[in-house]
Parts: sequence; C-alpha cells; structure tokens
Amino acid sequence: MSTSDRLLLFLHIGFAIFTLGPLTAATHSTPRYIRARNVTVLRYLHRTTQIYGIGTLGIFLVGLALAEGDLAEVWLSVSMTLFVVALVLLLIVERDQRKAVRLLEAAESAAEVPARPAAKEAKGEDGEEAEDKDGKEPAKPAAQGDVAQVERGRIAALAGVVSLIWLVILVLMVWNG
Repeated sequence: MSTSDRLLLFLHIGFAIFTLGPLTAATHSTPRYIRARNVTVLRYLHRTTQIYGIGTLGIFLVGLALAEGDLAEVWLSVSMTLFVVALVLLLIVERDQRKAVRLLEAAESAAEVPARPAAKEAKGEDGEEAEDKDGKEPAKPAAQGDVAQVERGRIAALAGVVSLIWLVILVLMVWNG
C-alpha cells in the first residue's frame, strides 16, 4: 500500500468517524425531543442531520478514490449500494424532522392563542360539559405527546435501519479490506 493510499484510507476512516457519529446521534435523539416538544433542540438536530448528512458524501468519494476503479469486487458494490440506500433513508429522516419542527411550531402557536369563547359556552345548565348532538363528548385537544407522532416513529425506525446499514458496511470493509 503506497503512501497516498494510506492517506486516502486515513481520510476515509476519519470522515466515517467524524461524520457518522454525530449524524447517528442526531437522528437517534430526534424522537426524544419530538416527544418532549423541544422545538429549539429539534431545530438543532435537524440542522446537524443536514450538515453531517452532506459530510457523509466525503466518505463515499474518498472510498471511491481508494477503490482505484476496481469496482468489480462484490463487497465494494454491496457497500456502495447500501451507502446509497442509507443516504436515501437519511433524506426521509431529514424530511420528517423538518415536518416535525413545523408541526410542533404550529402546536406551540395554537397553544398560545386564547381559547375561543364558544368553547366556554359549551357547558350545560348544571355546569357540566354539554354533549354533542350525536351523544358524543366534544372534541378535546390532542394530548401533549401526540404532535408529530407519525414522524417520531418513522424517524426512530429509519435511524435504526440506517445504523444497521452503517454496521454492515463496516463489517464488509474490515472483513475484505
């Protein structure tokens, strides 16, 4: 292995350590802060995902340079394919983070608006809440943890899948490298 190859390998490993670590931490932490409705931290995690997600392209490019055009080996093709799949999944995670930020901001602004006077008039003569015409109780606001619940679950699932993909790629690199 020449000195330039060693330098490329060092850069490849460095990119992997310093981009995948923060990226994985940010994606795995996101559901917790969606549940806590912490929009400030969620914005930070979304920005972290964007920056380090773009940084992961450095891993791919240095890996291509390290392969030196010998892409006929199966483990390299599998690794590159898995890497592209992981990037596509990260795009979905980033989209869901953005949507969760918007939903939480909307829920925050809706909570700041005072209750409508008509809601106060919905009480019956005895002070109890009046029932709907169908005999159902009036709709209640969503529980605190229900905002962006779909996004939270999808982010948690996809972040786990992406982490497993990173581990499979690592095993392929160590085993065949």
